[in-house]
Amino acid sequence: MAACKCVFNVTLGYGRKALFSAVARNVNVRGLSSCSIFTKYVSRRPIPLRLPFRWYSTSNSSVQTGSPKVQGLADEILKKQISESANKEAASNEGESEEDRKKRESSWKALKYTFLVFGVSFSAIGIYMLVEWGAPRRDENGEVIHDEFSDMPLLQQYFLRMLQEINYYKKMIRDPSRDKLLPDPLEEPYYQPPYTLVLEMTGLLVHPDWTYQTGWRFKKRPGVDFFLTQVAPPLFEVVVYTAELGFTAFPILDALDPNGCIAYRLVRDATRYVDGHHIKDLDCLNRDLKKVIVVDCNPNSVKMHSRNAILLPKWQGNDDDRSLVDLAFFLKTIATSQVADVREVLDFYHKFDNPLEAFKENQRKLQEQQEEMQKIQKKQQESRSSLTGSWAPNFLRKT
Repeated sequence: MAACKCVFNVTLGYGRKALFSAVARNVNVRGLSSCSIFTKYVSRRPIPLRLPFRWYSTSNSSVQTGSPKVQGLADEILKKQISESANKEAASNEGESEEDRKKRESSWKALKYTFLVFGVSFSAIGIYMLVEWGAPRRDENGEVIHDEFSDMPLLQQYFLRMLQEINYYKKMIRDPSRDKLLPDPLEEPYYQPPYTLVLEMTGLLVHPDWTYQTGWRFKKRPGVDFFLTQVAPPLFEVVVYTAELGFTAFPILDALDPNGCIAYRLVRDATRYVDGHHIKDLDCLNRDLKKVIVVDCNPNSVKMHSRNAILLPKWQGNDDDRSLVDLAFFLKTIATSQVADVREVLDFYHKFDNPLEAFKENQRKLQEQQEEMQKIQKKQQESRSSLTGSWAPNFLRKT
């Protein structure tokens, strides 16, 4: 049998599959139908193939692979495309790495300069503190005052005096500004109210509001005037104790209390700073804690004396609020009852989520009981009067 050889014109496609458009051209005189590979295909039909591929003939010759020229051409095309793509990627990576390297160098240089500036600044501040705060104190005549560090080496003296000053300023920030925040209770012939009422300003008496047009404004809570007049002396000694700064709190309190119901004002310097919170230390009030009630809306502010506290929800600025009216009746009831230790009463109301609602419910029940007792007493009086009226004529009749 004569060999039937097939010659392929190869066209390389794109993508992961290599698409080859093969055109068969029969060089045998027997025609295209005698070629076993293309018996089912028409002439010039594209055939998709995958690399690597082999071409076979119908002869028994020893040639088993495709044409080396064609295969070499395909390999060269593939290698050329792969090398071009690799060169492009290498170029892009080289460009990116060069740009990244420049950015990294600039950022590292800026970081070094920043550390250098901070190092020089802190060193200068440390030297200034050591020289200024560590120097021995002098009297009005310029003589050195002998202290507990005077007999130590010079450098140690300066260092220990500087630490003493640092601890002093830390204590100023952390502790209240004085041991007794309030003066001693008044004595005869002056009148001292039996109870002390400590109030928070922000969230209890006023609500802060901020807008772009007006800035910060403080809205007055409904019922403030009624509340202050009800708890003012002779029932309570009213103290405003807030974490606000003095230049913020004093103008607000001046407008809030024109009648002078508030006896004392304590601001942020009177608080104790612990764990990021300004805490109201009632031990520094110079008052008997059995007669002190603090009203607040922040539990962290009164966590050192929670038994003396009445916690209310923070007022959000709504105009239909009447909590201060209920609070006034609650406090007035405690004061008029002459309670020996207010903490015992407050311990009972701490069981409820809303102490004022619980107090109102107890007052309602008490009022119902009083009305019921009045009805019973009235019936007893009517029965006694009827018995007396029926007994008197009979007695007169017998006599």
